[in-house]
Amino acid sequence: MTECIQATDKALEFINYMKSLHGPILIFQSSGCCDGSAPMCYKEEDFRVGEQDLLLGKVGDVPFYIHKSHYEYMKHTQLILDVKPGRGASFSLDSIEKEHFVIESRVFE
Repeated sequence: MTECIQATDKALEFINYMKSLHGPILIFQSSGCCDGSAPMCYKEEDFRVGEQDLLLGKVGDVPFYIHKSHYEYMKHTQLILDVKPGRGASFSLDSIEKEHFVIESRVFE
């Protein structure tokens, strides 16, 4: 079975870097508002998972959440967490780093 969420090697390295700076983290796939649909990185203690948020899986040992309504829209795709140069979304921990998380996707076959 194909996993719903995967991470590139570069994303896994960046996750480890972010954990070394901030301790336990989680990633939430944003579904709009201020920073569009960017993956958002938070300290676990700073983000409250709601009843409508689904644990899509883990990347490395970091939980990756998505809102139920966004999942319904994306459920036919595999999400791939990657890293690109530049600052991240303004509310995400990677907003002050030289790299940031991005999501790529492909339709399940």
